Amino acid sequence: MTEYSEVPNHYDEDTDLMAIALMLHLLSAVVWVGGMFFAYMVLRPVAVQVLQPPERLALWARVFAHFFPWVWAAVATLLVSGYGLLFGFFGGMAQAPIYVHVMQALGLVMMLIFAHVYFSPFKRLKMAVKAQDWQAGAKQLAQIRVLVGVNLLLGLMVVGAAGGGRLLMV
Repeated sequence: MTEYSEVPNHYDEDTDLMAIALMLHLLSAVVWVGGMFFAYMVLRPVAVQVLQPPERLALWARVFAHFFPWVWAAVATLLVSGYGLLFGFFGGMAQAPIYVHVMQALGLVMMLIFAHVYFSPFKRLKMAVKAQDWQAGAKQLAQIRVLVGVNLLLGLMVVGAAGGGRLLMV
């Protein structure tokens, strides 16, 4: 019988760390892209049908105020885990397959769009709702809707690249 101390140790801390990074990366993407999908495809049409403009604008200001901290956490986690995977698993930019570069580029564009939404139209939406300036609020919400729609499409492309990118490799 083999002694316990003689059994080969297959535990690899680097592999475990990469698995954790990948899990966190995927969960962050699900939170962000899934949240946008729900907001754009489900909540938005129902809010238009059920709520008058003042209530709808107040709803969106509060929804974004609750969702955006999750997006900031997702952005931070995506950056840390993504670059950890890029350099730890793929060995750096030069060795990474094209689909990883596509994910990185689209993800960075998404982050820039989100930062713009957060610091510009969302800030103005909150001020308009507080001032009960429904016309100004509607203008800001319309801008947010367009940018979230763009980010949703980009996010779905990133998910497609992540899930199907290896299919494109020859």
